[in-house]
Amino acid sequence: MRKSIWVTSLLCVLATGQVVAQPTDDAMREYEQAMELTPNLENGKKVYRICSVCHTPEGWGLESGAYPQVAGQLPTVLIKQLADIRARNRDNPTMLPFTSPNLLGGAQDIADVAAYISQLPMSPYNGVGHGNDLEWGEKLYKDNCTECHGELGEGDLEDHIPAIYGQHYRYLLRQFEWIKIERRRNADKKMVKQIHNFTHRDIRAVLDYVSRIRPPKEKIAKEGWRNPDFPNFARPAHLHSGAGYAIDKRPGRPMRPE
Repeated sequence: MRKSIWVTSLLCVLATGQVVAQPTDDAMREYEQAMELTPNLENGKKVYRICSVCHTPEGWGLESGAYPQVAGQLPTVLIKQLADIRARNRDNPTMLPFTSPNLLGGAQDIADVAAYISQLPMSPYNGVGHGNDLEWGEKLYKDNCTECHGELGEGDLEDHIPAIYGQHYRYLLRQFEWIKIERRRNADKKMVKQIHNFTHRDIRAVLDYVSRIRPPKEKIAKEGWRNPDFPNFARPAHLHSGAGYAIDKRPGRPMRPE
């Protein structure tokens, strides 16, 4: 991947006579910088206040798919996606303002918040599909997805491949379709090619199956758990009933905490 980035940069130099910065360059540079830092969980908790408004204090997101469950995600994945969004290597208009240096901070803050999020216990419940085509979904997953995402959806820490177990079905569905039509620009090219011929039925069957893969028991929160780091967060009565916030009750944009 680094060779590919270098070649792209060299072609820009040859064509224009000057170095033209590429989003992939900026994202990879910040990713590597954050990876070299020692995370500070206390600062990560402070930074996460910004994220908690949408992803919830527990990091469980919304069953509607408006926001993914981020709790328990691999830290390398979180760092990579934050760096990609900030560098505009991944188009995410909702997240982009929250990744600005004024709100998120620098590479140290990214390393800190990624470490904090990754150690949060995952929801005992997540949004799933209709459950009427799971045998076909399982076959598709085993034939197409295990090489990268693992037999149990655990992802890959070193290659920053997301853990997908316990993720909301509707979020998986949206991201999968964006990857298929190449709207998600930072998607793995191998995956884009792999799913090119997936039909409407294939997509829903495999993601329904994925949404039902349970995380390891030690990663799942106990029934009724609330993040003690946010004791004063006003939670709606229905929060974490499985649906999270109602999609029409999104909170306003937060300010970076002092």
